[in-house]
Amino acid sequence: MSSYKTLYLSNKDSVAVALSDIPEHTEVVVQTDTEDITVTLLEQIRFGHKFAVKAIDQGADIIKYGEVIGAAVSFIPAGAHVHVHNLEGKRGRGDKIAE
Repeated sequence: MSSYKTLYLSNKDSVAVALSDIPEHTEVVVQTDTEDITVTLLEQIRFGHKFAVKAIDQGADIIKYGEVIGAAVSFIPAGAHVHVHNLEGKRGRGDKIAE
């Protein structure tokens, strides 16, 4: 079992954030208020990046820090990197003008 630290603030969250670079195939323990979740990373996760702590279905909300940050554009298995390649933001970008 690894001792890598992660940030996971709400039991509603579907992702955690790596607080250091974590190699692929590492078993990480994500600590919550009520339980510890063990996740085997499917790929390297860089410092500050998100990974799924549970499987996320295509179209499902992705929740970080208790807030919806986007939707899964495809199925995301537990332990996968969650980033722009599989997450579509739901918040306004600020650079587009609504018509």
